[in-house]
Amino acid sequence: MTPDPTSGGPAGDRPISRKNLLKAALAATTVPLLAGGGVALARDTGSSGVPLAPTPDCDDGDGPTHDQMEGPYFKPNSPLRTSLVTASTPGVRLTVSGYVFGRGCRPIPGVLLDFWQADANGAYDMSGYAFRGHQFTDQSGAFTLTTVVAGLYPGRTRHIHVKAQAPGSGILTTQLYFPGEPRNNTDTLYDPALLMNVRSVGAGKEGTFDFVLDVAQDPTDPTDPPTDPTDPPPGPGGTWAAGAAYNAGDRVTYGGVAYRCLQAHTALTGWEPPNVPALWERG
Repeated sequence: MTPDPTSGGPAGDRPISRKNLLKAALAATTVPLLAGGGVALARDTGSSGVPLAPTPDCDDGDGPTHDQMEGPYFKPNSPLRTSLVTASTPGVRLTVSGYVFGRGCRPIPGVLLDFWQADANGAYDMSGYAFRGHQFTDQSGAFTLTTVVAGLYPGRTRHIHVKAQAPGSGILTTQLYFPGEPRNNTDTLYDPALLMNVRSVGAGKEGTFDFVLDVAQDPTDPTDPPTDPTDPPPGPGGTWAAGAAYNAGDRVTYGGVAYRCLQAHTALTGWEPPNVPALWERG
C-alpha cells in the first residue's frame, strides 16, 4: 500500500477530506483527472477502494499549501501555455493535474499558476522561456501541465517551482516534489507535504497535486466561490469588461489607470488588470 507522507500511515487509513469528495464530484461531471482512472488515488480511498464519508468539517489536513522559497531561477512574463514541451523535447514525459481550492475546500476558477523548472539535464533556461509557462484554472478549478521530469542539479532533489494567485488575492510561492527520490532525504528545502502523487503510465508519468490557497470561503455555501464570472468587477471600473475578448496590444482603463494587453484572452471577473500582470501591463 502506498504510504501517505502527510499522515505517516497507510493511505487507506486516512479519511477522505471534503476537498477530495468535492474533487471526485467534479471529476464525475468533467473529464477524469487521470486517463482511464478518474481522480481517486490511494490517498483518497479506503482499503476497499470506495471513497469514505466526508469529515464533519474542513479542518482535516486541508490547510493552505506550504510556501517555499522562490529560488534564483524565477523569471516574470512567462508564456501563457499548458504544455512546456514539443514532440522533440528530451526527457521523460510528465503530466501534472489537479485542482486549486480555498480554505472552505471549494474549487477556485481563474487562479494564475506560473510553473518553471529545470530541463531533463538539470539546467534552467535564463536566456529564454524553456520550461516556463503560466495558465489559469478552469471554471471547475482544474489545471493540467504537460512537461518532463525535472533533472537533478547539485544540492537539490527533483522539483517543480510554482506561483499560485487567486483573483484579487496574494501569491503563494512553493515547490512540488517527486516521491521516492533518494535526494529527498538530503535536500534541506524538501517538504513531504508538497509531494505529488506520481505513477508510471507507459513510457511517461502522471502526477497529481491539489493546491489549497489561503482564501476565505463558506464551505457550506456552494454559491460562494471567491470569484463568480457573473459578478460585477470589484472596485472602480473603466473600459475593461468581464467577458470581453482582448488581443495583445489592446488598451483599456481600469480604476483610472491605463493598461496594455500582453496576451490574447477572454476576461473573467477577478482578472482585472491590476490583479494579473501576466495579462496586462500598466501604461
